[in-house]
Amino acid sequence: MEYVVASLILLAVLIVGAVGLVVPRRRRRELPPEAGSSAGTTTLERPPVIPDTETLPPLIEKPPVVEEPIEEAAPARPEIETPEPTAGRLVRLRARLSRSQNALGRGLLSVLSRDHLDEDAWEEIEDSLITADVGVEATQVLVARLRERVRVLGSRTVSEVRAQLAEELTAALEPDMDRSLRTAKHEDGRPAVVLVVGVNGAGKTTTCGKIARVLVADGHSVVLGAADTFRAAAAEQLATWGQRVGAETVRGPEGGDPASVAFDAVKRGIDVGVDTVLIDTAGRLQNKVGLMDELGKVKRVVEKHGTVDETLLILDATTGQNGLEQARVFTEAVEVTGVVLTKLDGTAKGGIVIAVQRKLGIPVKLVGLGEGPDDLAPFEPAAFVEALLGSEA
Repeated sequence: MEYVVASLILLAVLIVGAVGLVVPRRRRRELPPEAGSSAGTTTLERPPVIPDTETLPPLIEKPPVVEEPIEEAAPARPEIETPEPTAGRLVRLRARLSRSQNALGRGLLSVLSRDHLDEDAWEEIEDSLITADVGVEATQVLVARLRERVRVLGSRTVSEVRAQLAEELTAALEPDMDRSLRTAKHEDGRPAVVLVVGVNGAGKTTTCGKIARVLVADGHSVVLGAADTFRAAAAEQLATWGQRVGAETVRGPEGGDPASVAFDAVKRGIDVGVDTVLIDTAGRLQNKVGLMDELGKVKRVVEKHGTVDETLLILDATTGQNGLEQARVFTEAVEVTGVVLTKLDGTAKGGIVIAVQRKLGIPVKLVGLGEGPDDLAPFEPAAFVEALLGSEA
């Protein structure tokens, strides 16, 4: 009995020991192989670890990237224009002028060619001339001369009367007055200086630009002075006119001293050796004494370089007799040497030419016949009268 019990105990011990040997071996086979071990046919590959290149220093230092500045295309320079010659320009534009003026001519010729001229007829002639802004005094003188000629010569045909009227009107315009522009360089090499004056609204800055075209067309080199520093965009407007004909513009700060700009413009003209310096002045109201004194200051400052050769007054033909008052005040301030009459197209007020010359003794030197850049012409009395009277038909 004891032997049986001992055998059973021994058998149980053997079974437990066998179980202990089997279980560890089975666990070891289930574990993954150690790194570097070649045991087994299947391996688990982990994805490669990509280093953070932003935190790691580069193996090779790359030179810094330098961005080259992008050059902006320079603004295209405006094409320089060639103004049309001034010789005979008024004659070529006469048709345009006569279309707006010939109502006066037709009316006068119609009355003067009547078989009998009574007092009513002569009063009608006077009214026509006064309406054309010839002026009362000038009209009375003109009508008196016409009455005498008609009485002595007994003229009655339209062609005869027209010829007599043309002669009297031409005589009233004083054709022997010097209408040349003094714009030639001085013998010492100093440029001629031209001041352009006038009230706001007369087309002063635009006319100043057109005068530059007239000078360039006649072979002069020009520097422009934008001394109208009180009107916004006046300097820019003048510079645009200058660029179109290749003329340099000297300008100052807005609201700056006009006399200083004028002085600098003349100095620049001397330095570059141009023929003419053309200065656009402020277009202030002529009835403000302080402003006219300022215009006088501009002239005095400019004359530190030398004399002012021309002072041109810009007058709007449509202002009529008011233009005479403007001319008188400006003449007292800066000694006007010539008149530029603008806006003659579209108006029958051409008689203002006679009134200005008779009242002030100032010659009309240029006339503006339209809005085109070359619609400014030297004044020719005979051609003007032909346009004023229109055709004989």
